[in-house]
Amino acid sequence: MAGTDLRFYFDPVCPFAWMTSKWVRIVQRQRDYDVDWRLISLRLLNAHIDYDAQFPPEYEAGHTAGLRLLRVAARIRHERGREPIGAFYQALGEQTFEREPVPGGVAAATHHGVHDLAAGALSRTGLPADYADALDDPSWDAVIQAETDEALTLTGKDVGTPILHFDPPGGTALFGPVISRLPGEREALELWEHVVALSRFPGFAELKRSLRERPQLPAFGVPPGEAGLQEDWHGGSRRQRR
Repeated sequence: MAGTDLRFYFDPVCPFAWMTSKWVRIVQRQRDYDVDWRLISLRLLNAHIDYDAQFPPEYEAGHTAGLRLLRVAARIRHERGREPIGAFYQALGEQTFEREPVPGGVAAATHHGVHDLAAGALSRTGLPADYADALDDPSWDAVIQAETDEALTLTGKDVGTPILHFDPPGGTALFGPVISRLPGEREALELWEHVVALSRFPGFAELKRSLRERPQLPAFGVPPGEAGLQEDWHGGSRRQRR
């Protein structure tokens, strides 16, 4: 893992993780950073929570879809190493969030069909189609749970996705930044420098605003240049109750 500049923990069904990953890729192109794309499951993170009581109705299916897609990513990494994971995640995100508006937005993965998303992403990244068999193989969950636990050890438990670990294996990990709009090339670098500066101050713990715009993504029906409806979120999720 020598030379890795950033560990980015993602769940492929999280629209905010996807938006942040797009920002990171802009910075990566300009700075030639090495990003290790790692796994964190919202379904496993929220295993102790009563979905029916706490979340909108589409969340359990959506988070479960994310866990299933992460199983495919875990198999890819086991057999091919970490290099293909970034491209696989990018293909999943483009198919999930960069298409037509989806009712509810966050249910994009279930709307498009989990198997179809996995098969399409595998095809686009030149990986074997039978890797999609991992969707229904819970033997990969121990790997995903261990990596989810690893992320939470770095940040604490009241977080969501994404989690960014700067300058690993030391350095500081932060939940976010949670962004709803994609910055331009210059803005992306400015934002990066500010976030890295915060991560490098030993006493920094939190800078938070729970109001979020719906992401500026086709899946949410928010076109470029417009701001999405603001909603109040908690711990990385649109909880109905704390």
